[in-house]
Amino acid sequence: MTDTLRCAVIDDYQSAAASAADWSPVADRVEVVAYTDHLADEDALAARLADFDIVVTLRERVPFPATLLERLPRLTLLVASGMRNSVIDYEAAARAGITVCGTGSASTPPVEHTWALLLGLARGLVPESTGLRAGGPWQQTLGADLHGRRLGLLGLGKIGSRVARIGLAFGMEVAAWSRNLTGERCEEVGATLAASKEELLAGSDFVSVHLALGERTRGLIGAPELALMRPTAYLVNTSRAAIVDQDALLDAVRTGRIAGAGLDVFDIEPLPADHPVRTTPGVLATPHLGYVTRDNYATYYGDAVEDIRAFLDGAPVRVLP
Repeated sequence: MTDTLRCAVIDDYQSAAASAADWSPVADRVEVVAYTDHLADEDALAARLADFDIVVTLRERVPFPATLLERLPRLTLLVASGMRNSVIDYEAAARAGITVCGTGSASTPPVEHTWALLLGLARGLVPESTGLRAGGPWQQTLGADLHGRRLGLLGLGKIGSRVARIGLAFGMEVAAWSRNLTGERCEEVGATLAASKEELLAGSDFVSVHLALGERTRGLIGAPELALMRPTAYLVNTSRAAIVDQDALLDAVRTGRIAGAGLDVFDIEPLPADHPVRTTPGVLATPHLGYVTRDNYATYYGDAVEDIRAFLDGAPVRVLP
């Protein structure tokens, strides 16, 4: 191994890594190479990363299973933005002698993006703006009111509680449900505790998902649950795609069982060009932008530099899991 280590920054879609942080603290010891494309094929990814000692990956864009980690003989440090990552095999990393570190991450960006989707759906912003630009009809939708309507939150953690407070500011009635949620926690936020998941879905005008993905939440919302929702209701998911059955959701929107859906997370990312999410009417979709802001990137990459420097100095920080 040469004195200068090699660091790959992968899936840097916006070419933001270089400008989002000051890399000079490690510049004399590390050569940094950024890649703006996404490699979904494990063989191609293994070939690209084989000559790197350090990899910086953004959120959960790229899985690191044992089969990949075992093919990266030089890798000693893997930095993943955020302090939770479900697509890294930590046991395999430990066996291979790879240190995994995380970074800070703000909860504000996904809160704000949740409301961007919800408001966009409620007021038909995409069809109205598209129609205006294309010379189409002047006013073609009837907006859905927020004031006085019920916002149902699946999850009332750090993000869900902030979404709740904004809903209250709009004059909405806010209810929440998760398996371990208590009435006391709801009272702290100003929400009411729904009697059950089913009651929350059946009684809400807008439903927003803010749960961590796990065995108990995977597939939590499927066709039977969507059938409980009002035909005028909307569902927003900025959390994890696997919590909601994507095919069932698209079918519910197509058939008018619900009024629409706002999605920022998907079963496959990036979405294939022919994916039905791209063309289903009533779906407002964005390419996983919930955490993509200038300030959050400054935290991600700034902390990544700090992680690298600390590791090279023999005192790793923010070690995962």
